[in-house]
Amino acid sequence: MKRSEINVIMRDAEAFIRSCGFLLPQFAYWTPEDWKNKGPEAREIVRNNLGWDITDWGTGDYAHNGLFLFTVRNGHPDNLRTGKGKLYAEKLLVVDPEQVTPLHYHWHKVEDFINRGGGKLVMELYNATPDGELGDTPVTISIDGVERTVKPGELIELSPGESITLPVEVYHKFWGAEKRVLVGEISNVNDDNNDNRFYEPVGRFPDIELEDEAPLHLLVNDYRAYYAVHI
Repeated sequence: MKRSEINVIMRDAEAFIRSCGFLLPQFAYWTPEDWKNKGPEAREIVRNNLGWDITDWGTGDYAHNGLFLFTVRNGHPDNLRTGKGKLYAEKLLVVDPEQVTPLHYHWHKVEDFINRGGGKLVMELYNATPDGELGDTPVTISIDGVERTVKPGELIELSPGESITLPVEVYHKFWGAEKRVLVGEISNVNDDNNDNRFYEPVGRFPDIELEDEAPLHLLVNDYRAYYAVHI
């Protein structure tokens, strides 16, 4: 992805989030120069990958195979082992119509997806087999606290205000329908480095093919190039 493309996506997503009545935290607006002057007080943001996260899944086609995320809060995987500190995470996702996030599951993360506004969120679900294939067994999930069982591959549509809880090892693929969707994600600690199992290989974080503009704000995978404090 080009840096200019990422900057456009940031501006556009922030305006949409604001139009839905949500505000990002102050650190979202720190500039690269701000980051060069931050000290140990900002260590949690970097260590736990809070902030801007934009991916095209390595396809070069963000409009059809991409996702915007902003991690508002997150603990560290070590917290799960000790049972202390933040054991939870919260994200905002912006999902466009027909913009696909590919099939994947998590070994440890149970997550709620909440349609916060806009269009419909469409999800395709499968149980994972022990060898990581798509199961042919019914999938049991919870929609706003009501248990529901669906056929493998059956599509579920979430309208604004509705939410779904996905257990571990349930493959999920999702996209927007009708119009852009603001999605909230609530889960236990999010670990993108070790807890994502994609059905087909993808690039989780984008390669910046051209720094044709200065970064508007830093992506989570930019921090180490600008933040001087040892993590």
